[in-house]
Amino acid sequence: MEYDVKQAAAFSPAQAGARPQSVQSGGQSGNRTVYPAAIEAIDLVKDYGRGDNVVHALRGVNVRFEQGRFTAIMGPSGSGKSTLMHTLAGLDSATSGHIMFDGSDITRMGDDQLTMLRRNRIGFIFQSFNLLPMFTAEQNILMPLTLAGAKPDRRWFRQLVETLGLADRLDHRPNELSGGQQQRVAIARALIAKPAIVFADEPTGNLDSVSSAEVLSFLKRSVRELGQTIIMVTHDAVAASYADRAIVFADGRIVADVPHPNAEQMNELLMAERASATRSIGTARPASSASFASPVPNAPNAASAVAPKIASNAAPTAF
Repeated sequence: MEYDVKQAAAFSPAQAGARPQSVQSGGQSGNRTVYPAAIEAIDLVKDYGRGDNVVHALRGVNVRFEQGRFTAIMGPSGSGKSTLMHTLAGLDSATSGHIMFDGSDITRMGDDQLTMLRRNRIGFIFQSFNLLPMFTAEQNILMPLTLAGAKPDRRWFRQLVETLGLADRLDHRPNELSGGQQQRVAIARALIAKPAIVFADEPTGNLDSVSSAEVLSFLKRSVRELGQTIIMVTHDAVAASYADRAIVFADGRIVADVPHPNAEQMNELLMAERASATRSIGTARPASSASFASPVPNAPNAASAVAPKIASNAAPTAF
């Protein structure tokens, strides 16, 4: 598949929060908002093993993630959602296909180039926080810049800690913070270097329902107010309802691509996918260790229930 790298929209911190263009939608009446691409997978394949033992984790995935948007990737265990995130982030190599990021195909980069990409252009938020216990919240937030020998942008630092409600917690160590506060520190750490993309891997997996709602609200605010781009892997339909868009994975393929998801809609999609798998192979796919919808209070509801658009792997999908 030929791909014109000129079509890949380069991101710079100055573009954060820029207003998107409104264009005519595919020859149809009415306008839709189009955002520049942050990262795009093209015919992406990832296999593990060989011969009779091969596992097809990604089966020719085509998907486009837009700048300044919050996207959730959902699916049961073994569906390929985590493999997609790891491959997009350069943590795992693709078997074939392309990943266009900032005008470059990262599948052609060497280890040193990928290390620099992850250090300078990508932020990570983990389920287990991964804070350094001997350092204060402020020191943990600034750690990526400290390791890189870079000076912090104090204005950006203040904006982050104020947005995340951490201004009065900066001198506290992790054991003096609640789980939700620790995850907010981890979010600030992921954003401090002004990354083009933040990948969040089950960021509420270790939190109670109140802290989960708090963290998800801050992730949403970082997109709305700070112009960030967030791609979140989650098993939780309620967590996905905070996103601008949700992608559902099954057997290494995108089976649904939903704009403005709500929890009920996503839960029904996941249950339907599991039922379909049961009918097709005779046994149910192993369930996630947690339920698909956890009791996160005050979850945002979509203005209207939008029927999911079943995604085709023939071309990149985007909303």
